Amino acid sequence: MSDGDLEAVHELEKQAYPMPWSRRHFADSIAAGYQAVMLLGELMPGETPTPGLVPPRVLLGYLVAMSGYEEVHLLNITVAPAHQHQGWGRFLLDALALWSSGQGAHSLWLEVRQGNAPARRLYERYGFATAGVRRAYYPAAHGQREDAVVMCLNLKASEESAA
Repeated sequence: MSDGDLEAVHELEKQAYPMPWSRRHFADSIAAGYQAVMLLGELMPGETPTPGLVPPRVLLGYLVAMSGYEEVHLLNITVAPAHQHQGWGRFLLDALALWSSGQGAHSLWLEVRQGNAPARRLYERYGFATAGVRRAYYPAAHGQREDAVVMCLNLKASEESAA
């Protein structure tokens, strides 16, 4: 992901979430050197390309992650609504786990909205365990706040069980 991709990424973000990241969140993440990658697909017959992508492609999803000492923190992972339930979320998690292990990380952390049951199921099936709750972490509609469930994946245990 680069600055030239921000319009396409931000448009997808707005389609996917009622409380999306701002364009500035993505720009700041890129400027900070965070891992920011897009998942692009070839055009299928009748499919409209994502504006701004050259060559013409479809933006299936993306992720943004921050590397720390022996850990990586997943800040944002999104699959285009039209391409959800096709395995792309798991594909992005696989790529992130592999990259994180290559960075020497022992764990992968994330927060997820307490009410986002589909995402929580994906993370649990992937092997993430609940580590706690951050009260009133996310903005919600009508000036409300929503709790975040903090989850952690032990990458060393995941590597051993895969071996």
